[in-house]
Amino acid sequence: TDDITPPPKRDEPISFLTDMDGVLDKEGDIIPGADKFLDELRENDVEYMVLTNNSIYTPRDLSARLERTGIDIPAERIWTSAKATAAFLASQKEVSTAYVVGESGLTTALHEIGWILTDSEPEYVVLGETRTYSFEAITTAIRLIRRGATFSCTHRAIPGPSPEGVPGSYSQ
Repeated sequence: TDDITPPPKRDEPISFLTDMDGVLDKEGDIIPGADKFLDELRENDVEYMVLTNNSIYTPRDLSARLERTGIDIPAERIWTSAKATAAFLASQKEVSTAYVVGESGLTTALHEIGWILTDSEPEYVVLGETRTYSFEAITTAIRLIRRGATFSCTHRAIPGPSPEGVPGSYSQ
């Protein structure tokens, strides 16, 4: 009807947090409308961050990957579980040592906060997502934790589905 009054203008800034995987893209394909949503945010000067529990890649890697799907997101607008873990660990101890089971996203995040990666008496063992878990790396991590290293991980999630299904599952 004509007598509806629009809401008052907001003085406070508006911002968005959005997940990446399954929201903006899925298995390397753009989710329909994701590009339009991000364009709308930019056109209206709305601040936003894209979040992911993927610790394998750096924000720069993810930005490049998304660009190939047609989504333009600068690396500084991507917050990974590796970055969150590094920020948390830096709040616990400014500089320390860690044994890492993970990939470049996690090791880069820890290097960026000044931590030293080592397998020789580290103060922390940090577990991230990786495509190449090895018995040797997991055994080393367990032994270091048993010797007193503090254990931290990038996220706690059930193994993610893939086009082939959830790891360990079967189809009939």
